[in-house]
Amino acid sequence: MTTTGTNRIRFEGDLSAPDPIPEQGIDAAVDLMRDGRLFRYGEDRGSIPEAALLEEEFAAYMDMKYCVGLNSGGCALYIALKSAGVEHGDKVLLNAFTLAPVPGAIDHAGGQAVLVDIDERFVIDIDDLDRKATESGAKYLMLSYMRGHIPDMDRLMAVCKKHDLIVIEDCAHTMGAGWDGRLTGTFGDVACFSTQTFKHVNSGEGGLLVTNNEDIAARAILRSGSYMLYAQHRARPEMAVFDKYRASTPNCSMRMSGLVASILRPQLQELDERNRKWRHMYDVLAPMIDAIDHLSMPVRPAREGFVPSSLQFMISGIDDDRTARFLSEADAHGVHVKWFGAETPIGFTSRHDHWAYLPEKGQVPNADTVLHGLCDLRLPLWLSDEDCRVLADVLAEAMAASAETA
Repeated sequence: MTTTGTNRIRFEGDLSAPDPIPEQGIDAAVDLMRDGRLFRYGEDRGSIPEAALLEEEFAAYMDMKYCVGLNSGGCALYIALKSAGVEHGDKVLLNAFTLAPVPGAIDHAGGQAVLVDIDERFVIDIDDLDRKATESGAKYLMLSYMRGHIPDMDRLMAVCKKHDLIVIEDCAHTMGAGWDGRLTGTFGDVACFSTQTFKHVNSGEGGLLVTNNEDIAARAILRSGSYMLYAQHRARPEMAVFDKYRASTPNCSMRMSGLVASILRPQLQELDERNRKWRHMYDVLAPMIDAIDHLSMPVRPAREGFVPSSLQFMISGIDDDRTARFLSEADAHGVHVKWFGAETPIGFTSRHDHWAYLPEKGQVPNADTVLHGLCDLRLPLWLSDEDCRVLADVLAEAMAASAETA
């Protein structure tokens, strides 16, 4: 996808275009719309609801006991926090590189986010986590695998065990990813996934929560808004567990609809193949970007089984004015790069200093340095090896042009 003019390469694809829904998902959604029963529960339903089937299938994929479908990834985070026991004023540790819905979920749950620094791999700084857990007395960690970057989970879980932390995993960018062969979402007490359009599976909005803790699962189902129809769930605890909580757990109406589930079920079957494609794109594109002046890729350990639906690189050795020229040149030639270093948040690039509602900011100096130079490039599934080459050529030419126009 390239054109040339005045000796400049242009990328003609649309990196912002979402990946389409597979035909099987479209057919399932149309059939459900004809049936009319889009609500996931039904007092007279003889068949198994789509949402219940999706929960059962995703629990099996994750090799977890329980799964709850929610109406967004952010709602899944909120439900997880409340179901894990977060009350008003409780402190929740959170790595400083994440997206706005994550601290938003903590605020929604009544918690207070305590920011933890990150390291040069863009993941939580485990030494700083150890310090902040001691200093804050927090008993909860919201571990965000932001943009699919996974820390050393053996070291991290050892620190969590030392401080008796309840761990909520934010796996919005790591569906099917893992550490040393173990899937993210299986390390902590409860994990949350997003099915928003630009995630690994696409339903526009949607979320999934998984856990092996029967009390968390029952509270999550009740809080999601099951009324007294929780028996229709298939990946759920025994009915007696619900008796402990059904009178004390509010209905927050955050459940997943049957329509969303019908779109997602066929995509779940394709997930491993999608992730294989994303890894291949990354393997092709990352070395070419790393070879461009002033751009560098993070080191990714062999034990990190990441699934890169987007790619991150660092800008260094140039000032903000030249960075802005580089981004403008790339954009003018068809490659839109998100930059986390801009003073004003744009699109999905907000960072911790943009969240004025946080009760205490704390010191996260390495995060400030990293985020100032951090860039993000989306990788749609349709990218070919040739597309990756053109993307890299555009970035290289944009960097060269940014110096010429100084």
